[in-house]
Amino acid sequence: DMEKYLNEFVPGETGKVLSVKAEGKLRRRLFDMGVTPNVEITLRKIAPMGDPIEVTIRGYELSVRKSEAETVLMEVQK
Repeated sequence: DMEKYLNEFVPGETGKVLSVKAEGKLRRRLFDMGVTPNVEITLRKIAPMGDPIEVTIRGYELSVRKSEAETVLMEVQK
């Protein structure tokens, strides 16, 4: 399967988290939001200026900054 970062997804695309490359506070923040390996994320929409992006994860909607999404390596699901 194809791998890409969450910030490269297009609306409607779904994938599974492979790894979170962030460190320190940012990593903790993402983990607190439920962004952990093997979790499924669907990109809902991208704000007009490209930031933030809206995703669905663990059954709820979440806004993620592009800088955060750039650290989340995903496996794209067909």
